Amino acid sequence: MRNWRLPASGGETTRQKQLNQTRNYGRVSNDDAVLLDLNVPAFEKKLFELDAGEVRKVFKTFQKLQALTWNEVFRDHGLRWEQVKKEPGTFTIRLSKSYRTVVEREGALMLFQTLHLVHDGAYGEK
Repeated sequence: MRNWRLPASGGETTRQKQLNQTRNYGRVSNDDAVLLDLNVPAFEKKLFELDAGEVRKVFKTFQKLQALTWNEVFRDHGLRWEQVKKEPGTFTIRLSKSYRTVVEREGALMLFQTLHLVHDGAYGEK
């Protein structure tokens, strides 16, 4: 498990530096690592309602995403990155066989918006 405490020296952690660079400078390429932002209340609510088996599958996907660059996310057949046609700038990815999530990209951040059991629910169709 990762230790998210600030360094004793008062300096920034690597993750904090990446987030600040993404937010402040916007100089991000598709070769940069994906940073996950899971802090949207609607997403968190659904995530916390999952059963233990499904949580393991979803968190395995989170681990996979953290190890990928954006180009790798776009090409990965298991994630199935797809644009939501009715909402430009909004995409869906598969978190498990049962669940898809709606995400947005802001620089290197992948912002998780909602979590859906029904495939079409991620596209606003059901």
